[in-house]
Amino acid sequence: MADIFCDIENLKGVGKAKGEKYRKLGISTPYDLLYHIPRDYLDFRAHVPIMQAELNSSSVLKLTVLHKNPPQRIRGGLVICNASATDGIDTIVISIYNNVYAYHALKEGETYYMYGKITGNFLRREISSPVYIKDGEKVLIQPIYRLTQGLSANVVRSNMQQALEILRSSPFETLPQHILSEYKLPPLIWSLENIHFPESDSAAGIARNRIAFEELLKLQLGMLMLKLRRRRSTPFTMDKNTDMSDFFGALPFELTDGQSAAVREIISDMCSHFPMNRLLQGDVGSGKTAVAAAACCFAVKNGFQAAVMAPTEILAAQHFKTFMQFLEPLGIKVCLLTGSVTPKQRADIRNRLESGEINVIVGTHAIIQKDVKYRSLALVITDEQHRFGVAQRAALAEKSESPHKLIMSATPIPRTLALNLFGDLDVSSIRQLPKGRSPVKTYAVTGKKREGAFGFLRKHLDEGRQAYIVCPMIEDSESDLFAVTTYAENAAKTTLKGYSTALLHGKMKSAEKEEVMGKFSRGEIQALICTTVVEVGVDVPNAAVMIIENAERFGLSQLHQLRGRVGRGKFESSCILITDHLTEDCIRRMKIMSSTTDGFKIAEEDLKMRGPGDFFGSAQHGLPPLKIAGAADVMNLSDKARRCAEELLADDPELNRPEHHALKMDTLRFFNKEVTG
Repeated sequence: MADIFCDIENLKGVGKAKGEKYRKLGISTPYDLLYHIPRDYLDFRAHVPIMQAELNSSSVLKLTVLHKNPPQRIRGGLVICNASATDGIDTIVISIYNNVYAYHALKEGETYYMYGKITGNFLRREISSPVYIKDGEKVLIQPIYRLTQGLSANVVRSNMQQALEILRSSPFETLPQHILSEYKLPPLIWSLENIHFPESDSAAGIARNRIAFEELLKLQLGMLMLKLRRRRSTPFTMDKNTDMSDFFGALPFELTDGQSAAVREIISDMCSHFPMNRLLQGDVGSGKTAVAAAACCFAVKNGFQAAVMAPTEILAAQHFKTFMQFLEPLGIKVCLLTGSVTPKQRADIRNRLESGEINVIVGTHAIIQKDVKYRSLALVITDEQHRFGVAQRAALAEKSESPHKLIMSATPIPRTLALNLFGDLDVSSIRQLPKGRSPVKTYAVTGKKREGAFGFLRKHLDEGRQAYIVCPMIEDSESDLFAVTTYAENAAKTTLKGYSTALLHGKMKSAEKEEVMGKFSRGEIQALICTTVVEVGVDVPNAAVMIIENAERFGLSQLHQLRGRVGRGKFESSCILITDHLTEDCIRRMKIMSSTTDGFKIAEEDLKMRGPGDFFGSAQHGLPPLKIAGAADVMNLSDKARRCAEELLADDPELNRPEHHALKMDTLRFFNKEVTG
């Protein structure tokens, strides 16, 4: 018999052609196939009489085949196969298109459970291309799998049965017995059998819970093992008694409780013998920059340098201005290095960095170029790190030996998901906004109120404020979505005639984008008509109104990020969401946006609605995707899985004990052996 880890082509009926189809689904072995979890189930127990089946809908019928007609070929090479069948009272026509194999498998006189679309009228009914199983099958709840062209549902079910048979012939268990007992989990074989061919609804739920828990456990184990391997000592251990009173005393505001807690956590990390690896997350405008400045100040007071990398020149310049205000009065030398710096200025900055004259460097990826050297770089800070590639982030850290790393993100992430996305990081969260910051008022309207929205916008422009107008598309297409290029042309001639406007989108050259944002920052442009390129961007305190067209096209967290571009100054600010897409899902999202400005609450709702797979582009972090655990599983099981992982590694850091061998091998497979490096 084939081995569970042999090539999928070795299964009966697969071969090379179907093997390629399976590989498109990420399935290379029978083991992979076992973890190709059903997306839903077809319950053949819920069958109805022919005449009670709803027309033009899909139903399950229990039918005995009466007579099969010869297959008929029609134009285009299509083959139609018809048979008559009965439920014991009425008759129905079974029609199967272009699948002679499935038709020949039906036997006259045999009884089947059939699921398909019912059409026809009161006198004659038809069931089209039904999915069917024989009467007498032990399992009447059948799996529905994600498929690809060339792989039918019946083929995958048949191959799945083979894979389960291989597992039964050479059974193994990935979780040690003490975990199964402590967390009341069923054995692996029972779980895989019942997630594919469940005995009952409750059995399917119990099986799914076991397999989702195991997936989250492997994720947590892999990240914690990575974290432990990275805990090499750092030469930049700092003094916890360093006096920071002059920094805090010079601030023009009082830190919030969240900011103060984050500063304490960061300072504690930098006083450790191990390099800090921390995520600082907070809502838009929560004051992360002040916390980062405190970290830089602490590093400099201990005789070291700090570097801050931002994704755009404008954001880098904004950070430079803020860091100057916080640090230069204390005698700390701050410098800006971007691609726009002249060769002469660049050479001067390089020399002063290498000599240690510059204490804090703020810039774009220019600060990680090969010719940029540091004297004693102890702290590296990356802002909006998901906008940098893995190589860029690593290049900054490699400018020194085991420096402390702080990652800043303005995308609030629910704690449960943060532990999954950033399990190898420690997480600090700032939940409060600074005192005096008014929440942005948000309104969701249909296109019928667009003129009123623009009247509201013009009123604020006349008062000296500025505004953003966001569209989902750059250029016109066949869809009914607004394109920013056409929108900007029309607005300049109509609704915003007489006002200074500008266009901004991602296809523009970097220099063009920088120039437009610079003019908007200086107040030379009243209304900026743009795409989501402004989602993370410059701080313009005078911007008080944002209009978002086709608001249904954006996720909750993205809408919240866009809304965060206004309300950054002393002026009352508003965000108007315009949509005519009045589906239940869209209405729910618009209500959430209108009812709260708490980014963490919005992130929780976003996670529930979208699931963890796409949230915050988790692929950006290089982690294995969650194939089984959905949003509900992440919310309900993550804490248990993390606690279990921590207990396992505290007792056996390398999972070298015999009872942990299978789990270790499975974790290595899950991470493609990454945790061994």
